[in-house]
Amino acid sequence: MTESALRPEHAVVDEVVTAGDSWIHEIKAGQTFRIVDLGGNQAVDTLFYSAADTAERYSATDTIVAQRNIYLTTGTVLRSNLGNPLLTIVADTCGRHDTLGGACSAESNQVRYAIAKRHMHACRNSFLLSIADPKWNLTKRDVTANINFFMNVPVTPEGRLTFEDGISEPLKYVEMRAEMDVICVISNCPQLNNPCNAYNPTPVQVLIWN
Repeated sequence: MTESALRPEHAVVDEVVTAGDSWIHEIKAGQTFRIVDLGGNQAVDTLFYSAADTAERYSATDTIVAQRNIYLTTGTVLRSNLGNPLLTIVADTCGRHDTLGGACSAESNQVRYAIAKRHMHACRNSFLLSIADPKWNLTKRDVTANINFFMNVPVTPEGRLTFEDGISEPLKYVEMRAEMDVICVISNCPQLNNPCNAYNPTPVQVLIWN
């Protein structure tokens, strides 16, 4: 675990994303971006795209292969589908983050939990709401594999994924340096059906420094 020397009062962006809401913002190359888990054990589903060409975006496959590790933490370079560095994790007080579990959707809620859950808001809905403005040059087909910051998704010896109690705590954070201009899209997960956020979605804080 690695702490940061950056102070919130010096940030040029300081916003709170409430539970179940979305957030979209451009982060310039060289800027530092932090997500703070205010309540603890919140899942922050996140997508990254090259601002210059949104066809280039975060790739779980390229990131995992390059670092030979399925978990993300300090030192991890988040790579694009072209193999280019998008961001580098420079500080992390949680310890590890998931890049395999994907984002919840109305369809997955029905399959995993019950048909009666189909009306519940899900991360995929939040992503689609975020990118609805044409200025981002993103459409439904661009919502691909995401990172689940602070989420605990162990892989069993048999290769199965399990969604377990979170390992984060209040005020834990992850911080990244942008290696190119990127668009960040966040769904602050509204999930009420599994223990990833203790069945209690909470707000997160996002900060950017020059």
